[in-house]
Amino acid sequence: MLTINGLTKTYAGGVQALKHIDLDVPSGMFGLLGPNGSGKTTLMKILATLLEPDSGSAVMGKIDLIAQKDETRRVLGYLPQEFGLYPTLTAEQTLDYLARLKGVWQKSERTRLVQALLERVNLLSESKQKVGGFSGGMRQRLGIAQALIGDPQLIIVDEPTAGLDPEERVRFHNLLSQNMREGVVVILSTHIVADVLSLCSHMAIIRKGKILIACNPQEAIQEIANSVWEATISPDQVSELKRLHTMVSTQMTSAGSRVRVISETRPGEQFTSVSPALEDFYLSYVTRN
Repeated sequence: MLTINGLTKTYAGGVQALKHIDLDVPSGMFGLLGPNGSGKTTLMKILATLLEPDSGSAVMGKIDLIAQKDETRRVLGYLPQEFGLYPTLTAEQTLDYLARLKGVWQKSERTRLVQALLERVNLLSESKQKVGGFSGGMRQRLGIAQALIGDPQLIIVDEPTAGLDPEERVRFHNLLSQNMREGVVVILSTHIVADVLSLCSHMAIIRKGKILIACNPQEAIQEIANSVWEATISPDQVSELKRLHTMVSTQMTSAGSRVRVISETRPGEQFTSVSPALEDFYLSYVTRN
């Protein structure tokens, strides 16, 4: 388990990105869900030893991720939001180079490792292709391959499906779940609720640098069962409805405003009960004042 206590980070100019983060992250796939600017990437960079916090700790097993950066990097696999590649290198050359940086010195061992990784991420047939010509999905698959070098115990994946089309997102989901070993802590940082629902057994919601809640996605959905309602109302009723209830979405249609709200009781006669979704639970937290 990864245990985070009291992590804070304030940037120049007084922007407080993290405000005393406390979080327990068990082994398996853990989703860190929050809107853009919520502090997700700051937290991921601190855990990946790329950024120094102002205070707090992060400990996994016997390793202090903040104080023992060299030890942390030996057990870390990291796919950042912006994954830079040398466009003139092939996929094979890229992984060979990164394997050397991670301490795989023997040529024959590196060759076996690179071939095995390319096969695991379904890029073996593109091994001789220059990565400058890769699609977004192919780049992310290569990113997962490099994150798996060295059999890491902590894997951090930051906004991995942003910009991918639906087909590539599904392929990436399958790839990520198939390549995770038992006992490994995997943190998936994203603002896409569907990614967390598809992949993660545990999650936390972060907003404005604070952890709002940590929970199980399925339990979160169950928590708002029989509390989600939809109706089409006139536009002038929307502001009053927002004042009285938690509104998770509103959409203009030719018949009026189609609204979706969370309320323990029926908001009005025109409202019908609908099945809850994880997105309802998420929006109920991040849209609060």
